[in-house]
Amino acid sequence: MTIHFFGALIQYPDINGEANDFKSFVEKAKSKEVQICAASDLMALALLTPPGEWGADCVVGNSQRFGVPLGYGGPHAAFFCCKEDYKRLIPGRIIGVSVDAEGNTALRMALQTREQHIKREKATSNICTAQALLAIMASMYAVYHGPDGIKAIATQIHENTATVAEELKKLGLKVTTNLFFDTIVVEADAAKIKKAAEAKEINFRYIDANHVGISLDQTAEEEDINDIISIFANKQTNEKRKTTNVISKSALSRKSPYLQHPTFNSYHSESEMMRYIKRLENKDLSLVHSMISLGSCTMKLNAASELLALTWPEFAHIHPFVPMEQAQGYQEIIETLNKDLSEITGFARMSMQPNSGAQGEYAGLMVIRAYHIAQGHTNRNVALIPSSAHGTNPASAAMAGMHIIIVKCDEKGNIDVADLKTKAEANKENLSCLMVTYPSTHGVYEEAIKDITQIIHDNGGLVYMDGANMNAQVGLTSPGNIGADVCHLNLHKTFAIPHGGGGPGMGPIGVVEKLVPFLPSHPVIKIGGDKSISAVSAAPYGSSLILLISYGYIKMLGVDGVAEATKTAILNANYIKEMLKDHYPTLYTNKNGRCAHEMILDCHTFKRDANVEVGDIAKRLMDYGFHAPTVSFPVHDTLMVEPTESESKAELDRFCDAMISIRHEIDEIADGKFDKADNVIKNAPHTIKSVVSTDWKRAYHREKAAFPLKWVKANKFWPSVARVDNAFGDRNLVCSCAPIEAYMEEEATV
Repeated sequence: MTIHFFGALIQYPDINGEANDFKSFVEKAKSKEVQICAASDLMALALLTPPGEWGADCVVGNSQRFGVPLGYGGPHAAFFCCKEDYKRLIPGRIIGVSVDAEGNTALRMALQTREQHIKREKATSNICTAQALLAIMASMYAVYHGPDGIKAIATQIHENTATVAEELKKLGLKVTTNLFFDTIVVEADAAKIKKAAEAKEINFRYIDANHVGISLDQTAEEEDINDIISIFANKQTNEKRKTTNVISKSALSRKSPYLQHPTFNSYHSESEMMRYIKRLENKDLSLVHSMISLGSCTMKLNAASELLALTWPEFAHIHPFVPMEQAQGYQEIIETLNKDLSEITGFARMSMQPNSGAQGEYAGLMVIRAYHIAQGHTNRNVALIPSSAHGTNPASAAMAGMHIIIVKCDEKGNIDVADLKTKAEANKENLSCLMVTYPSTHGVYEEAIKDITQIIHDNGGLVYMDGANMNAQVGLTSPGNIGADVCHLNLHKTFAIPHGGGGPGMGPIGVVEKLVPFLPSHPVIKIGGDKSISAVSAAPYGSSLILLISYGYIKMLGVDGVAEATKTAILNANYIKEMLKDHYPTLYTNKNGRCAHEMILDCHTFKRDANVEVGDIAKRLMDYGFHAPTVSFPVHDTLMVEPTESESKAELDRFCDAMISIRHEIDEIADGKFDKADNVIKNAPHTIKSVVSTDWKRAYHREKAAFPLKWVKANKFWPSVARVDNAFGDRNLVCSCAPIEAYMEEEATV
C-alpha cells in the first residue's frame, strides 16, 4: 500500500460466497492510515465474526434477508454502521435519545434533521433514501425471532448450503468456495446445468461456461436440496442427509453476543408481537388521524386498492436478476408505466432505476453531464440554481462534480430573470444546466418559466426540473411543455406511493429524445441506451415492487381523474389561503393573488409580538390532533402548507379552525393575558400525564391545554412525549434506551 490510498472496500462474504480472514490485511492497512469499509450480510453475521471485531471502520449492507420480499429488485433497506469517530459524518438520518419537558426519555432525529437546507451543497443526507418502512419490517423480523431465532435461521441456511457442497463433492465436482455462509461456486457445464435446472423451475447464477453459483435461504427445504443435487447428478435423489457446519469449525466463527436489548428478547409469541407493534403505532400521528399538511411533501391518500398487489407472491417473490422471460408480467407493467409517465411529463422516455428523488436528481445531472461530454463539451460543469431551490438540488449538483452558481429571486419569490440571464451569458462557455422547481418552492407558478428555459438553451445549457411539485402539473401542463430536458418524479408524492416514515420512495427520471441514449444502464440486466451512464441503483428498475402502486393509481384514475386530482389540490390550497388570510398572510402569490398547490404562511411577527416561533406553532398543533406543516422552509419564520387533493372540505375546515384558534392564542399572549414564557403554546404539546397530574400550576386551565376546540374531544390524539430538548439530543447520539440517569450523567460531563 502507498500513500495514494485512503480507504479499502471489502466484501465479507464476497460475491462467490467466500468469507475471507481480513485481519492481517486490516492491520497492514491501519499501519498506513487506510480506512476500511466492509460490505456484509446481516444474516451471515449471526454466525461469522463481525467486521467491527477485526478492525473495519464502517460496515454497510442490505437488510432484505430479515423478512423483506425481493420484489423484483426492491425495496430493501440498507444499513450503515461506523465507529464512534464518524458518527457526526454519517449520511442520512440518525435517531438519538433526548429528554422532554417532563424529564421523560424521548427519541428524535438528530443532527441532520435540517442539514440539507443549511449545508446545501455540502449536505450528505441526499446521497441516500431513508427506507424507513422497510427498515421497520426488518427490525420487527429481528424483534420477533430474537437472537436465538436469528441464529437458528442462519444455522439452517448455512448447514443446508454445507450439505449441498458436501454432496456435490461426493459427485466428484469441485466446489471452489472454502469458507462460506450461504453461497458456493461449483465447477460444472453451465449450459447443461441451466437446462436441467430450469426444467425444475430453479435458477442458479451462471458465472461463466464452467462455473455455477448456488445460494440458499431459509425457505429451502429437504425437497429443494434433493432437487439441486439431482440436477448435478443427472438423476433424481430423495435421501435424508446428515447436516454439517463449516463456520463453527473455523477461526471466523462468531463468539460475541448480539441483539441483547430487551426489545429483542420479549415478544416471541404472535399476540405479544401484535400488541407491541400496535403500541408503537399508537404513538404515530398519521393520515388515519388527520390531514398532514407538510408543504412540498404531498402527503396524499395511499389507497388500499393501489397497495393490494404488493402482498401477492407473484410480484413479491421474484429475484431482480431472473431471466427476462420469467418476469414478463413485471416487464409489461414497467413498460406501460414508462409510457404513461412519459406522456404525463411530455418526455420521450423514463428510467425507473433511481430509488429516491435525490437519487433521481443525481442520475438526471449525470445524464446531462454525459450528453455534454458526448458533444465534446467536457468543460460544461456550471449549474445555475435559484436561491429558492430544494436543499437537495445544490447537494446533488456538488455530487455530480458541478460548479454551483446561485440565482437570485425577486420580492415575489420568482426567479430574477435578469440575474439568470446575466449569469447564463457570463458562463455561456461552461454552462451545464439550470435546476428549477415548477411550480416554485415558494408555492407559485413561475410565470416566466418558458423565457427562463429558453435563456438556458440559448446559452448551451440544459434544464433540469425538480419534480417535487408535479402534483400541481399533472394533466394541466408538463415539464416537456415548459422546456425542461430532464425531470425526476417523486412517486412517493404525486403518484401515491406511501412515504412510510421516509421510504420506500422512487425517483424515476424522464428525458427528452436526445438524452434517451444516456439513461442509466445496469451490469446484469441490459437496459438503457448505447451511451448509458453507469447504474445509480443496485437493481435495474429500482424498487420495482412499489411501482405497482403508481401503476394502479394512474390506471384507476385515468386521464380525466389525474387532471381532476391536480385541479382539486390547487383548489384546496387556495381555499385554505382564503380561510386564513386574515390570520396568517401568504408570503407569495401570483398577479391574481392565487397560489399553486401549496402556500407559505408568514409568521415572522409572532416572535416580536408574543415570543412565539413557528416551531412553537408546530408543537401546539399536536394538541389539536394535527401534524405540523413544513417549518421554516424555504423561508425562515414561515409555515409551508400543502393540503393535497385527498382532503374533504370538512377536514380543511378543521385544520383552518385549529390554525385560527392558535392565532387567537398568540394574540392572547401579545395582549398580555398570558406570560410570554409560560403559556399554552410554549408548553405544548401537552401529554395525558401532564393533564391528569394533581400538580397543575399553569395559568390556563386543563381543558384549554388538551381540548382547545370541541371536536378535539371526539378524536383526541395524545402526544407520547412533551416538548423535546433538541440541544440535549444532538449531544447524545445513542440508539439504546438506557436509564435516563445515564444521559443526565453524560450531559453533566459535556
